[in-house]
Amino acid sequence: MFEFAALTYGVITSFVMASVHRNRREARAHPPVLMLFGWTLMTFSLTTGVALLGYAGYHAMTGRPISLPLL
Repeated sequence: MFEFAALTYGVITSFVMASVHRNRREARAHPPVLMLFGWTLMTFSLTTGVALLGYAGYHAMTGRPISLPLL
């Protein structure tokens, strides 16, 4: 299931980035749904990164080894 989620995230991110690049090159405004997906992907990425840093920081401060369960 993780592989499907990662693939979906990658495909959506590639589509959003390609659309933004094309719109910028053609000097067109971005559609509202593209902005929504862009902000959603950015927020998800930031939240995941902060959560993983917090997890690693907690384990570094307590001296316990970092062990992630197999997904």
